[in-house]
Amino acid sequence: MRVILVPVADRPECAGALKTAFGVAKVHGADLVGCHVRPHRDSAVKMPGLGGGTQAQWAALQAGRNPQRDSRDARALFERIAGEAGHQLASRPRADRAPVAIWQERVGSPDKVMPIVGPASDLLVLSRPAKGGRVADLFLMEALLHACRPLLLLPQRRVRVPGRHILVAWNQSEEASRAVAAGMPMLKAADAVTIAVAGPERGPGPKATHLARYLRHHGVTADISRSRGRRPAEELEKLYEKADADLLLMGAYSRHRIRERIFGGLTDHVLRRAGLPVLLYHSGG
Repeated sequence: MRVILVPVADRPECAGALKTAFGVAKVHGADLVGCHVRPHRDSAVKMPGLGGGTQAQWAALQAGRNPQRDSRDARALFERIAGEAGHQLASRPRADRAPVAIWQERVGSPDKVMPIVGPASDLLVLSRPAKGGRVADLFLMEALLHACRPLLLLPQRRVRVPGRHILVAWNQSEEASRAVAAGMPMLKAADAVTIAVAGPERGPGPKATHLARYLRHHGVTADISRSRGRRPAEELEKLYEKADADLLLMGAYSRHRIRERIFGGLTDHVLRRAGLPVLLYHSGG
C-alpha cells in the first residue's frame, strides 16, 4: 500500500479521519493525499449533464458558500494534521520513497471527481456521515460505488489506528472474496485475523476453512468464529466484540444492483448504524 486518499473539508469528522489515516499511512509507509473538491463557479448553470442527480445536489449544497475560503480552511487543516503526524509536505512523491503528504484540489462534483482520484490510490479513508450530513453522504456514495478501491469507513468518534485485529465477514460470495484480496496489505500487517461466519455455509463458494488455508499462503494465520445466522448484523457485531477486533473487513454489493438494494440488509447496517471501523470493497461487477 503506497497511496492513501482522504477527501478533506474543514470539518471535525474530516480531522478525525485524517488523524487515523496518517496513523495507517505510518504503519504501511504510505503517502497520504488530501483531496478537496470545490464546485465549479458556474456549476448551477453551465456544468454539462446537470440534472436531478449528484451534480444538482452538490450545486445546491454548495450554494452560498465561499469556495476559496473553504479550500483555504481545508488545506490549513490538512497541513496542520500532517505536521502533527510527522509527514513531510510535498507536491509529488519522493524519489527515495519516504512517505509524504500531498495536497490536491479538484473542481467539480463528487460523482465526477471520485472516479478520477479513487482508482489512482490504494485506499480511501472517510468518516461516517453525521445525521443530516448530506455532503459527506454524497462522498461516501461515490467513494463506495465508483472509486474502485477499498474504503476504510470510520466512526464519527476518534478511534485508534485500526488493523491490529481484523474480523473478516465471510459469506462465500464473490464480493467477500474480492474484499479479502483488496484488503490483503492490511491483513498481512495485522497482529491477528478472525474469519466470521454467520449461519451454515451452503453456498457454492469457498468455505471459511478454504479461506483460512488461502490466507496461510500469504503468511496470515486466521481463526474462525461462527454464529447461527438468524440475525447476521447483530451476530457480526457480537463476534467483533468477542474477538476484540478493531476493524471489520467485508464486501459491498456489486454495481448492477439498484441503489435501494445496495444499502439494504447488512451493508446498510454497517454503513449507517454500526459504530465500528469497516474496510469495504465494492467490486463493481
